[in-house]
Amino acid sequence: MVISSSARLLRPVSLLSTRPSWTNRELAGRMEVTERTIRRDITRLRELGYGIESDPGPWGGYRLAGGARVPPLSLDDEEALAVAVALREAALSGVLGSDQAALSALLKLRRLLPQRVAARLGELDDAFVHTARTDAGQVSTGVLLELASACRGGERLRLSYRDMRGRDSVRDVDPHRLVRTRHRWYLVALDVGRGIWRTFRADRVTDAHPTGTRADLDDPPDAAALVARMLLSDYPLYVTIRVPLGMDDARRLVPPHRGSHEPDGPTGTLITIGGTDPDQLAGYLLGLESPLRVLSPDTVRAALRHRIGDLLDLNDTD
Repeated sequence: MVISSSARLLRPVSLLSTRPSWTNRELAGRMEVTERTIRRDITRLRELGYGIESDPGPWGGYRLAGGARVPPLSLDDEEALAVAVALREAALSGVLGSDQAALSALLKLRRLLPQRVAARLGELDDAFVHTARTDAGQVSTGVLLELASACRGGERLRLSYRDMRGRDSVRDVDPHRLVRTRHRWYLVALDVGRGIWRTFRADRVTDAHPTGTRADLDDPPDAAALVARMLLSDYPLYVTIRVPLGMDDARRLVPPHRGSHEPDGPTGTLITIGGTDPDQLAGYLLGLESPLRVLSPDTVRAALRHRIGDLLDLNDTD
């Protein structure tokens, strides 16, 4: 059997992944090439970053080990489909956080999938039904990937968008970043017609088409901060607290989708948190289980003292 050198080069990787060790003779016999060819292919794979170890002597063998960097992967159709489905679910669920790693990897993989595998993935997309949370809409994977591709490529998009009142509009936008909150994806983009930076909920984008025009991203904003400010604007009441933590630790204590952060010296951070009423905010602050000082308003400070007083009374042993 004659196969191309590039295809043959990845065949040992596939074989080595099936069992702990292979001898040179076994690999040569399975691939129907000479042992010298196997040694040359193993050397080339090591240069590409594959961690392949070998034991000397006539009974020695080759085995896979960890490489210094991520090398190219050899996936069959079923494996490629499984990886694509897993990446899609990770992107939609946000299980890996908001760094868009799963979405970026899925975007790269879908461009490389053979047509037969891409068609099967499309069939799965049509068959799967997700039960959305009551507070979160369902975003189309295709739309999400189109938005991510435009952000990566810096290309202007024509969005078909439905706002919170159900009104449909079509607008040109220059996409900057996709931001993942706990439950939703938001597109941060410049609304070209209005000349202002906006946030668009991805689940409200009904269609997105590239226009072929380069996006004009002059002095773009902090995308995460813009989304955080937008989310905070929906609350009738806000509390500002100071915590004795640096910015990174403060963001882990109160995530950006829940509050806005401002450094206050080298060891402190001011956090503004939105809520429905003083008692609800006091309960949230207690749940942080962290030292903090309420700077404003007095109503939240009073509600917090009241809750703490009730806890002390309930635990009074006298």
